Amino acid sequence: MRSLRYAKRWVAGAAVLAAICALVACAENDGAFNGLPFIHDDYAAAIAEAKQREVPVFVDAMAAWCHSCLSMKEFVFTDPELAPVVGDYIWLELDMEKPENAEFQTKFPVQAFPTYFVIDPREERALIRWVGGCSVERVLTLLDEATLAYRGETPARLAQADQLYAEGRNEEAIAAYRDVLDTADPQAPYYQRTVESLLFALSYVGDNEGGLELAEQSLPLLRREKCAGNIVSYGIEFAAGLAGDAPDRTERLAEMERQAREIADDASLDLVPDDRSGVYIALLGAREAAGDEAGYRAVAEQWAAFLDGAAAAAATPEARAVFDSHRLSAYLELGEPEKAVPFLEQSERALPGDYNPPARLAIAYRYMEQWELGISASERALSKRGTTGPRRLRILQNLAALYEGKGDNEAARRTLAEAVQHGGALPEGQRSESRVNALKEQLEALGPA
Repeated sequence: MRSLRYAKRWVAGAAVLAAICALVACAENDGAFNGLPFIHDDYAAAIAEAKQREVPVFVDAMAAWCHSCLSMKEFVFTDPELAPVVGDYIWLELDMEKPENAEFQTKFPVQAFPTYFVIDPREERALIRWVGGCSVERVLTLLDEATLAYRGETPARLAQADQLYAEGRNEEAIAAYRDVLDTADPQAPYYQRTVESLLFALSYVGDNEGGLELAEQSLPLLRREKCAGNIVSYGIEFAAGLAGDAPDRTERLAEMERQAREIADDASLDLVPDDRSGVYIALLGAREAAGDEAGYRAVAEQWAAFLDGAAAAAATPEARAVFDSHRLSAYLELGEPEKAVPFLEQSERALPGDYNPPARLAIAYRYMEQWELGISASERALSKRGTTGPRRLRILQNLAALYEGKGDNEAARRTLAEAVQHGGALPEGQRSESRVNALKEQLEALGPA
């Protein structure tokens, strides 16, 4: 049985002008909303404008390869329901792979993509952090809560928990959020956010027992909410992560899997496609933990069919390409990488400036043992804009594997050496010593030139 390594790959005046242009565009297009007016990759300008206008900054800390980031961009941030809040915030998108945004990472920890912050420009302090995708309704609720925090009207213990969480102090945030939930009304606007934030923090520190207990307690209360898919996905992750001899592990995992299956099959539950896809990934994890090869494949087939249908319904090439990452993962899990080639080629033709389609094609070709095609696709990906950050390491690593598969170990060594040099030269906030060390070990394993 394949592991889930693929499925788990697994958010100034210019701002005023952008907002005005967005509103003018609405008028010129019979009220059509063209999306939130994001400033791109200029934190200083966003903070300066926010201070002038006396409003908070909403930050989308994203990566161009992140499927959830793209899903939010295509399906949520373009929703007309967000039009009334355009003027209430300065909107800032930061591609965290770009070197100019590395300093932001050192100030505000981004531990997963996407991560969203609401920042008080008066102190440059994060009021709220949200990790992962969400629905339009959740964005609006989040903004309502952020407005209260900006005004100093958030309950004290919740404000403290939010501050700890925003600073990446997960252990301390866990204790504070638990205190909040002890007395919180499940109908309170902040209840769902508190649960999901606490689940992420527990996952990040590896507390499987605590995380599973929270999922078991909160899921009955939130079963009909859009966060149900995320909660049950966490629940399966925690249950599968328990020690094999843990009491009731099998029964608790089976119950989480049962509820995940109900949620995946419940068409009346209006989950965003990215969240429903995540539930299928969780179901794969449950079948893997059970050692069920046939059941694993059945879930992978259902996952692929769901993603193919979602991609077919997409209105634009950009929206369709949102699903490319998970579709590739699904077909890799099925051992059918050749089925990913047509839609990845389609995306490469439609989005010639995007490095993701050829980079993903190179992965598919590697598993098809089509070495030359994979090498060519990797070279196309590396030639595109946006491959100067951490993602370049993955592309180079895959290219080295293609060379090795072809039998050209010298080219593989050169490629890995380039990856080591690139990874070591990345700025603080983007540099990962563990990733560089892993590349060095891979280079050493190839032996001397």
